[in-house]
Amino acid sequence: MRSEITIVIPPELEHDSAYITQALCRELHKRQIAAQPESCSAQLLKKSIDARHGRVKLVMRYAVSLGKDEPEEKWTAPDWHTAGSKTVLIIGSGPAGLFGALSLLEHGIKPVIIERGSEVSRRKRDIAAISTQGIVGTHSNYCFGQGGAGTFSDGKLYTRSTKRGDSSAILNLFAYFGADHSICTDAHPHIGTNRLPAIVQEICKKIESLGGELHFDTYCTDFVLAQKNGEKTVKGIRATNTRTGRAEDFFADAVLLASGHSAYDIYTLIARHAPGALEAKTFAVGVRVEHPRTLIDSIQYHGAQNARSLGAAEYRFTSQQNGRGVYSFCMCPGGFVVPSATGPNQLVVNGMSSAGRNSRWSNAAVVVETRPEDIPQQFLEQAESQGCSAFAGLLWREHMEHLAAQNGSGQRAPAQRLADFLSHAESGSLPVTSYAPGIVSSRLDKWLPAQISERLGSCFLEVNRKMKGYISPDALLIAGETRTSTPVRIMRNAETLECTALKNLYPAGEGSGYAGGIVSSAMDGEKCARRIAQKLETSHD
Repeated sequence: MRSEITIVIPPELEHDSAYITQALCRELHKRQIAAQPESCSAQLLKKSIDARHGRVKLVMRYAVSLGKDEPEEKWTAPDWHTAGSKTVLIIGSGPAGLFGALSLLEHGIKPVIIERGSEVSRRKRDIAAISTQGIVGTHSNYCFGQGGAGTFSDGKLYTRSTKRGDSSAILNLFAYFGADHSICTDAHPHIGTNRLPAIVQEICKKIESLGGELHFDTYCTDFVLAQKNGEKTVKGIRATNTRTGRAEDFFADAVLLASGHSAYDIYTLIARHAPGALEAKTFAVGVRVEHPRTLIDSIQYHGAQNARSLGAAEYRFTSQQNGRGVYSFCMCPGGFVVPSATGPNQLVVNGMSSAGRNSRWSNAAVVVETRPEDIPQQFLEQAESQGCSAFAGLLWREHMEHLAAQNGSGQRAPAQRLADFLSHAESGSLPVTSYAPGIVSSRLDKWLPAQISERLGSCFLEVNRKMKGYISPDALLIAGETRTSTPVRIMRNAETLECTALKNLYPAGEGSGYAGGIVSSAMDGEKCARRIAQKLETSHD
């Protein structure tokens, strides 16, 4: 007989197997199940930290077996097949694209990935140039390139969404390709930006070993369309090599669109062929908040002694301010703030941390829910003039990124002490920051739109009442955090998952408006790939 048992233990006893076994047996006895330590075997299912009420505890959930119970069925890798004659083009090599490719190979369907950015090795040099020279490559940067935006920005594998199903298969696949197996049991699993690039490379090697193709530095510029009875069908794409300038047409049985939330040009392309396929959606904008790591650790763990044994502390909060949600996002304990612009005259920040989460700082995005009706009128009118009203949020987001650049200097970001932001004062000096390009003092409280700055201010005061010390002299706001999600959704049929206005095109992942992070994007890519496979396997064309 197998039972799931949850126990709560002090952190210092996490690795005391005898203590844990005794605790599990006591819980089984409470259920009227006779159990002796020598006949009890346990597998850790989930571990989380509970630091409420001034006392830090570990909450451990185990699957417990007794005696000669059947051994637990171990996870095994999918049964991938060598690619056959059917081909699917995948635009983008982020999690939706890569996991979609792996899913197609379970059916022997050949994935051909078209990625505008570079491979990891070249991408590292392009990313370094952003911090050292202020040069932002429009195709190879923190957002574009092998593995997508997540490759060099943390590798968090936690998703709040349960409606997509069980995410354990995604976690197990990451572990199969080289991630630490603790991601399968931690409540908030995390790979680390220092490890994720190698894992992404291993996934790509597997895809290629089975006959899939990856074309880096290859930029989708148009769809190849067939038109019949007023319906447009995507037969392939036109792409240009960004290094050589050579244009080429790629044809396939279907196209999986997994281009990410920063590919403005893909939205423009769809608007050109089918503006009705786009709809405005809620997104969020705000700032990145950075504290000394020791401060956040002490607040969350109720003192330095606990902090030393538990590693960098996380936090998460949500709030309602004047009818809109304000919340923390992508919290990076022991991490860094990084530049994430994808073009000239933009300034965008994001957060990341290595596997060890051992930098001197901790940071998080704090963002304000922004609904389509919150977009200023001038951007609504501009979108209408461009023939696609759904563009209003994109135009406003782009304006915010230009505004941040104007108040910064190159890729040096505009920043303000949190206390000065709240008291509407200029920061005469700024604390040392993890943001490598550097920061400049700026009155964020003056130039951020009032609908954003006022809600942020109210939220910070509320958070400080719960996390006393959050408003600290060394707490720093860095602008702007604008890429938490896309303001646009590419509409798809709920059953077939095809784009509603462009047949044979399957929008997937975060950039298409159907996910919000690595895990949910990977799951959505798999979902679309399975639907494509089902269609191709039943097609007799």
